[in-house]
Amino acid sequence: MTTYSIALNFEDGVTRVIQCEDDEKVTDAAFRQKINLPMDCRDGVCGTCKCKVEQGKYQLEFFMDESLTEDEAAAGYALTCQMIPEEDCVVRVPASSAVCKTAPEAVEAEVVAVDRLSETSFGLRVRLAQPMGFLPGQYVNLTVPGTDRHRSYSFSSAPGEQEGRFLIRNLPAGVMSSYLASRAQPGDKLTATGPMGAFYLRPITRPQLWLAGGTGLAPFLSMLEQVALQGSDHPITLYYAVTRAADLVELDRVQALADRIGNVTVLTVLAAADEAHDRKGFVTDHLSAADLNGGDCDVYLCGPPPMVDAVRAHFGRLGVQPAAFLYEKFNPTEAEAVAA
Repeated sequence: MTTYSIALNFEDGVTRVIQCEDDEKVTDAAFRQKINLPMDCRDGVCGTCKCKVEQGKYQLEFFMDESLTEDEAAAGYALTCQMIPEEDCVVRVPASSAVCKTAPEAVEAEVVAVDRLSETSFGLRVRLAQPMGFLPGQYVNLTVPGTDRHRSYSFSSAPGEQEGRFLIRNLPAGVMSSYLASRAQPGDKLTATGPMGAFYLRPITRPQLWLAGGTGLAPFLSMLEQVALQGSDHPITLYYAVTRAADLVELDRVQALADRIGNVTVLTVLAAADEAHDRKGFVTDHLSAADLNGGDCDVYLCGPPPMVDAVRAHFGRLGVQPAAFLYEKFNPTEAEAVAA
């Protein structure tokens, strides 16, 4: 019997991945795994379980027009009580995880290694007690060993791996930075809670423009890992913007993944005025209307709030709006990420 992974994305940003057998309906699989998806009738009549399928093939059994119109079905909406997957799927659920009586998964982990990548960043590798199901681009809350605090970091590793990898900015006096710089030891215990976030890679159906600011590269590493496994017929352009050349960490890994995929262009930008580089200044100094392909592209951006605001304003100046603009703002002084 074949089993498929179904990622349920709730409106509060929590994602839970369930296993669904090839002859099983998604609602039944969720209930079996103690997740109560919205449902009244289970017969395709009421429409209460209507969700948007963002990725994956499936079949729908009986449903009435009053519960799901032909236009909705053509747009990718499905009744989970009648949905039988034919491959792994991503389903957006219009309800919170709390309403569905579930919560982020808490997975115990231990430190494998801390790599000092530069003066401004660390690489953290942890061994998870069990692989976490997440979508490339999502984040988890990591507890800081020896404290009652946690910080939010995007995976830089591929989904489903036993070892989780994270790219972490070195902040003077930061709770996690202080731990990584002075106290971290292999075997230290921590907890990863999640995954969470609406910033994740959607199916690639048009050219991609990815914008990474500093350690905002992390989710794009996870995305590149996924694309390297699945392939893509559409080009990807990645702008990687940092202050100094020494801050261009993980660039060898980025380029190796780009070479494997074959249609990825990597462009680096330095802000420091006293360093020589092909592209100086900010991403917006180099981003042209041609990069936006007349609006026929998906833009993903992960960086500090000023970068997000500057890029959005730049689209207005160019007079071109992308088909999709997904972004994640990170503020290193706060524990939680903000995504849209």
